[in-house]
Amino acid sequence: MTHQTARGASSHAPQRLVRIAAIALCVMTVTGCSTVRGWFGNSEKANAKALSEPARLTDIDETLSVSRLWSANAGKGEGRLGVRQSPAVADGRVYVAAIKGGVRAFDLQTGASVWRYDSDLRLSGGPGVGEGLVVAGSLDGEVVALDAATGAERWTAKVSNEVIAAPAIGQGVVLVRSNDGRVTAFDVASGERRWFWVRELPSLTVRGNDAPVLGPGFVFVGNDDGTIAALSLADGRTLWEQAVAQPDGRTELERMSDVDGTPVLDDAVLFASSYRHRTMALEGPSGRPLWVSEHGGANRPGLSPQRVVVTDANGTVWALDKYSGTAAWQQPALARRNLTGVAIQGDYAVVGDLDGYLHWMRLDDGEFVARKRAGRDPIRGALVVADGVLVVQNVDGNVTAWRLAQ
Repeated sequence: MTHQTARGASSHAPQRLVRIAAIALCVMTVTGCSTVRGWFGNSEKANAKALSEPARLTDIDETLSVSRLWSANAGKGEGRLGVRQSPAVADGRVYVAAIKGGVRAFDLQTGASVWRYDSDLRLSGGPGVGEGLVVAGSLDGEVVALDAATGAERWTAKVSNEVIAAPAIGQGVVLVRSNDGRVTAFDVASGERRWFWVRELPSLTVRGNDAPVLGPGFVFVGNDDGTIAALSLADGRTLWEQAVAQPDGRTELERMSDVDGTPVLDDAVLFASSYRHRTMALEGPSGRPLWVSEHGGANRPGLSPQRVVVTDANGTVWALDKYSGTAAWQQPALARRNLTGVAIQGDYAVVGDLDGYLHWMRLDDGEFVARKRAGRDPIRGALVVADGVLVVQNVDGNVTAWRLAQ
């Protein structure tokens, strides 16, 4: 009898264990299932989230003194349009345009208002300044040219698509780039159209483009297919084309290779950077490549006497040797912070980010030396330095000016 009882207990033990496990599972299902899931997935989700969110800013040892000179309002900013509005500076004045608010001029050193041009145009692409004109384009393809001294309207024109780049002005022409890949040249005095040039767009591109660059008898245009084109300023003929990056890949997303930041012309050398992490130095008259670096991005490069400084799509800042393209340093601490292009202020490289912060880095080694906040809205447009003053416009239309301590 004892033997039978013991054998019976032994035969039912596995079933009882199964029932106990099932009951425990039911209890956890009601009260703590997320805890069980957390054993297997929470750490992976946390890691994935950390890799997708902007890098957190850490405290830095500020060794550079930066002061805000003034702040002003340009009107209603671009918000989420992605047009990357930025100021233009010439002859001691700052010119800004707004989606609602027209065009305004301020004194570079004091921020005092010089003049204001009120308009119902949704001015998104500018302004550009030169030869006594301030010119801006709109989301509806209108172009307005103003007298730089007084803000009086000089002439208006129309292009085929929205304008989200600042016009380039010089050598008797105003060059307006519209968002359908077309560059139109207008006479600087009359606004009469002289010629236009068209580049077919890829199926998928980065939102935004930047101004053409003027050289002696040339205009250089960065294209959404990763090429640079040199056009004759006289008639718009293509003089040469050079691929900064090849749009290869299986999907349209992988093939994106935009040259969206304005190339920088230094004497006869043109520096251009592409969304596909590539930067190239070109001989301006011929388009011959001088060097290629596998670091870069869609924004405008910054140029110092010894360095070409670029930001890539991941948020890393790279300093390249100006004469060889060799990487001198990288600064990865601003990952995924949607950085602007680079401005050079004195011995420092400066970038803005998605939270309105400005970051100064030493050109020698990339170490942070200062950080300031130009409001709480993102900075997307190019940063401008003139007469030692850094001028910044954020997406809310707030304009600030900054100077380094002497």
